[in-house]
Amino acid sequence: MQLDLPSGTRASVAAAEEPDRGLVVVPDVWGLRPLFDDLCHTLSARTGWTVVSFEPFPGRDLPGADHPDGVAARFAALADLSDDDLLGDAAAAADATGCDRVGLVGFCMGGMYALLGADRGRFDRIVSFYGMVTVPVDWNGPGHREPLEAVARRGPTDVMAVIGTDDEWTPADQVDRLEAAGATVVRYEGAGHGFVHDPARPTHRPDDAADAWDRALAFLAGV
Repeated sequence: MQLDLPSGTRASVAAAEEPDRGLVVVPDVWGLRPLFDDLCHTLSARTGWTVVSFEPFPGRDLPGADHPDGVAARFAALADLSDDDLLGDAAAAADATGCDRVGLVGFCMGGMYALLGADRGRFDRIVSFYGMVTVPVDWNGPGHREPLEAVARRGPTDVMAVIGTDDEWTPADQVDRLEAAGATVVRYEGAGHGFVHDPARPTHRPDDAADAWDRALAFLAGV
Protein backbone atom coordinates (compact mmCIF):
# COMPACT_ATOMS: atom_id res chain seq x y z
CA MET A 1 0.00 0.00 0.00
CA GLN A 2 1.21 3.49 -0.82
CA LEU A 3 0.51 6.60 1.23
CA ASP A 4 1.70 10.19 1.58
CA LEU A 5 3.17 11.24 4.91
CA PRO A 6 2.01 14.60 6.34
CA SER A 7 4.98 16.29 4.63
CA GLY A 8 3.81 14.92 1.28
CA THR A 9 6.66 12.39 1.13
CA ARG A 10 5.74 9.11 -0.56
CA ALA A 11 5.78 6.00 1.62
CA SER A 12 5.23 2.27 1.21
CA VAL A 13 3.35 0.33 3.90
CA ALA A 14 3.08 -3.39 4.58
CA ALA A 15 0.36 -3.59 7.20
CA ALA A 16 -0.03 -6.49 9.59
CA GLU A 17 -3.14 -7.49 11.52
CA GLU A 18 -2.92 -6.41 15.16
CA PRO A 19 0.86 -5.84 15.15
CA ASP A 20 2.59 -5.58 18.52
CA ARG A 21 5.23 -3.27 17.09
CA GLY A 22 6.18 -1.36 13.96
CA LEU A 23 9.32 -0.94 11.90
CA VAL A 24 10.54 1.97 9.75
CA VAL A 25 13.03 1.31 6.94
CA VAL A 26 15.25 4.08 5.54
CA PRO A 27 16.41 3.20 2.01
CA ASP A 28 19.88 3.55 0.58
CA VAL A 29 20.94 6.41 -1.70
CA TRP A 30 18.83 5.02 -4.58
CA GLY A 31 15.66 5.76 -2.67
CA LEU A 32 12.27 4.10 -2.36
CA ARG A 33 11.83 1.58 -5.16
CA PRO A 34 10.42 -1.94 -5.71
CA LEU A 35 13.32 -3.47 -3.76
CA PHE A 36 12.11 -1.67 -0.63
CA ASP A 37 8.42 -2.27 -1.33
CA ASP A 38 9.24 -5.98 -1.44
CA LEU A 39 11.45 -5.73 1.65
CA CYS A 40 8.62 -4.16 3.65
CA HIS A 41 6.28 -7.03 2.75
CA THR A 42 8.93 -9.67 3.42
CA LEU A 43 9.75 -8.25 6.84
CA SER A 44 6.10 -7.81 7.77
CA ALA A 45 5.29 -11.40 6.79
CA ARG A 46 8.27 -12.69 8.77
CA THR A 47 7.69 -10.67 11.94
CA GLY A 48 4.00 -9.83 12.10
CA TRP A 49 4.95 -6.14 12.36
CA THR A 50 3.66 -3.25 10.25
CA VAL A 51 6.60 -2.01 8.19
CA VAL A 52 6.88 1.39 6.49
CA SER A 53 9.56 2.77 4.16
CA PHE A 54 9.68 6.21 2.57
CA GLU A 55 11.43 8.27 -0.11
CA PRO A 56 14.52 10.04 1.30
CA PHE A 57 14.68 12.53 -1.61
CA PRO A 58 11.08 13.79 -1.85
CA GLY A 59 10.33 16.21 -4.63
CA ARG A 60 13.64 15.55 -6.37
CA ASP A 61 13.81 14.06 -9.87
CA LEU A 62 17.12 12.24 -9.49
CA PRO A 63 18.55 9.71 -11.94
CA GLY A 64 18.53 6.03 -11.02
CA ALA A 65 21.26 3.43 -10.79
CA ASP A 66 21.14 2.71 -14.52
CA HIS A 67 22.00 6.33 -15.43
CA PRO A 68 25.69 7.18 -15.97
CA ASP A 69 25.34 10.30 -13.80
CA GLY A 70 23.22 8.61 -11.15
CA VAL A 71 25.86 8.22 -8.45
CA ALA A 72 27.27 11.73 -8.87
CA ALA A 73 23.82 13.34 -8.89
CA ARG A 74 22.65 11.55 -5.77
CA PHE A 75 25.86 12.12 -3.86
CA ALA A 76 25.63 15.82 -4.73
CA ALA A 77 22.02 15.92 -3.47
CA LEU A 78 23.04 14.52 -0.09
CA ALA A 79 24.62 17.80 0.99
CA ASP A 80 21.20 19.46 0.62
CA LEU A 81 19.35 16.98 2.81
CA SER A 82 18.08 18.09 6.20
CA ASP A 83 18.38 15.63 9.08
CA ASP A 84 15.34 17.22 10.68
CA ASP A 85 13.23 16.77 7.53
CA LEU A 86 14.29 13.18 6.87
CA LEU A 87 14.02 12.08 10.50
CA GLY A 88 10.73 13.96 10.73
CA ASP A 89 9.46 11.75 7.92
CA ALA A 90 10.86 8.72 9.76
CA ALA A 91 8.88 9.71 12.86
CA ALA A 92 5.75 10.23 10.75
CA ALA A 93 6.31 6.79 9.22
CA ALA A 94 6.53 5.40 12.75
CA ASP A 95 3.18 6.99 13.56
CA ALA A 96 1.75 5.47 10.36
CA THR A 97 2.44 1.99 11.74
CA GLY A 98 -0.15 2.66 14.45
CA CYS A 99 2.21 1.21 17.05
CA ASP A 100 3.73 2.71 20.17
CA ARG A 101 6.88 0.56 19.97
CA VAL A 102 8.68 1.12 16.67
CA GLY A 103 12.12 0.11 15.49
CA LEU A 104 14.27 1.84 12.87
CA VAL A 105 16.57 0.25 10.30
CA GLY A 106 18.52 1.71 7.42
CA PHE A 107 20.99 0.71 4.74
CA CYS A 108 24.13 2.54 3.59
CA MET A 109 23.07 6.21 3.60
CA GLY A 110 19.88 5.06 5.30
CA GLY A 111 22.00 3.29 7.89
CA MET A 112 23.68 6.61 8.63
CA TYR A 113 20.23 8.09 9.24
CA ALA A 114 19.30 5.16 11.44
CA LEU A 115 22.25 6.09 13.66
CA LEU A 116 21.16 9.73 13.57
CA GLY A 117 17.75 8.63 14.82
CA ALA A 118 19.28 7.30 18.02
CA ASP A 119 18.64 10.47 20.02
CA ARG A 120 15.19 11.26 18.62
CA GLY A 121 13.21 9.29 21.23
CA ARG A 122 10.63 7.81 18.83
CA PHE A 123 12.47 4.56 18.14
CA ASP A 124 13.01 1.99 20.85
CA ARG A 125 15.54 -0.11 18.92
CA ILE A 126 17.71 0.69 15.92
CA VAL A 127 19.74 -1.37 13.45
CA SER A 128 22.13 0.31 11.05
CA PHE A 129 23.33 -1.80 8.15
CA TYR A 130 26.75 -0.44 7.14
CA GLY A 131 25.73 3.14 7.89
CA MET A 132 28.39 5.85 7.89
CA VAL A 133 29.58 6.58 11.42
CA THR A 134 30.60 10.12 10.49
CA VAL A 135 29.17 12.15 7.61
CA PRO A 136 31.44 11.89 4.54
CA VAL A 137 33.07 15.23 3.75
CA ASP A 138 31.48 15.52 0.30
CA TRP A 139 28.03 14.91 1.75
CA ASN A 140 28.24 17.37 4.59
CA GLY A 141 25.96 20.38 4.59
CA PRO A 142 24.35 22.76 7.07
CA GLY A 143 21.44 20.39 7.69
CA HIS A 144 23.58 17.51 8.94
CA ARG A 145 24.65 16.36 12.40
CA GLU A 146 27.13 13.60 13.21
CA PRO A 147 25.76 10.04 13.63
CA LEU A 148 28.37 9.10 16.23
CA GLU A 149 27.32 12.02 18.41
CA ALA A 150 23.66 11.00 18.19
CA VAL A 151 24.50 7.50 19.39
CA ALA A 152 26.69 8.84 22.19
CA ARG A 153 23.87 11.12 23.37
CA ARG A 154 21.60 8.12 23.76
CA GLY A 155 24.01 6.62 26.28
CA PRO A 156 23.91 2.85 26.83
CA THR A 157 22.13 2.16 23.59
CA ASP A 158 19.62 -0.10 21.95
CA VAL A 159 21.55 0.38 18.70
CA MET A 160 23.10 -2.35 16.56
CA ALA A 161 25.50 -1.75 13.67
CA VAL A 162 26.02 -4.49 11.06
CA ILE A 163 29.42 -3.92 9.48
CA GLY A 164 31.61 -5.60 6.86
CA THR A 165 35.30 -5.47 7.69
CA ASP A 166 36.21 -4.65 4.06
CA ASP A 167 33.83 -1.70 3.77
CA GLU A 168 35.61 1.52 2.86
CA TRP A 169 32.59 3.55 4.02
CA THR A 170 32.92 2.35 7.61
CA PRO A 171 36.61 2.57 8.60
CA ALA A 172 37.62 0.30 11.48
CA ASP A 173 38.65 3.15 13.77
CA GLN A 174 35.25 4.83 13.36
CA VAL A 175 33.46 1.54 14.02
CA ASP A 176 35.53 1.11 17.19
CA ARG A 177 34.40 4.56 18.33
CA LEU A 178 30.79 3.64 17.61
CA GLU A 179 31.16 0.52 19.73
CA ALA A 180 32.77 2.55 22.51
CA ALA A 181 29.74 4.89 22.42
CA GLY A 182 27.52 1.94 23.34
CA ALA A 183 26.37 0.40 20.06
CA THR A 184 26.36 -3.35 19.58
CA VAL A 185 28.61 -3.96 16.58
CA VAL A 186 28.36 -7.16 14.54
CA ARG A 187 31.31 -7.52 12.18
CA TYR A 188 31.38 -9.78 9.13
CA GLU A 189 34.92 -10.66 8.15
CA GLY A 190 35.78 -9.86 4.55
CA ALA A 191 32.35 -8.40 3.70
CA GLY A 192 32.16 -5.23 1.63
CA HIS A 193 29.60 -2.44 1.51
CA GLY A 194 25.96 -3.38 0.93
CA PHE A 195 26.35 -7.12 1.47
CA VAL A 196 22.91 -7.69 3.04
CA HIS A 197 19.94 -5.90 1.52
CA ASP A 198 20.25 -6.10 -2.27
CA PRO A 199 20.92 -9.50 -3.90
CA ALA A 200 21.79 -7.72 -7.17
CA ARG A 201 24.89 -6.12 -5.68
CA PRO A 202 28.21 -7.82 -6.50
CA THR A 203 29.08 -7.55 -2.79
CA HIS A 204 26.01 -9.54 -1.70
CA ARG A 205 26.84 -12.50 0.56
CA PRO A 206 23.75 -14.72 0.98
CA ASP A 207 24.91 -16.66 4.04
CA ASP A 208 26.12 -13.57 5.87
CA ALA A 209 22.96 -11.71 4.85
CA ALA A 210 20.74 -14.44 6.30
CA ASP A 211 22.72 -14.44 9.54
CA ALA A 212 22.62 -10.64 9.74
CA TRP A 213 18.84 -10.60 9.31
CA ASP A 214 18.41 -13.23 12.03
CA ARG A 215 20.52 -11.16 14.41
CA ALA A 216 18.93 -7.83 13.47
CA LEU A 217 15.34 -9.00 13.83
CA ALA A 218 16.06 -10.69 17.15
CA PHE A 219 17.68 -7.46 18.37
CA LEU A 220 14.73 -5.38 17.21
CA ALA A 221 12.34 -7.74 18.96
CA GLY A 222 14.35 -7.49 22.16
CA VAL A 223 15.15 -11.19 22.19
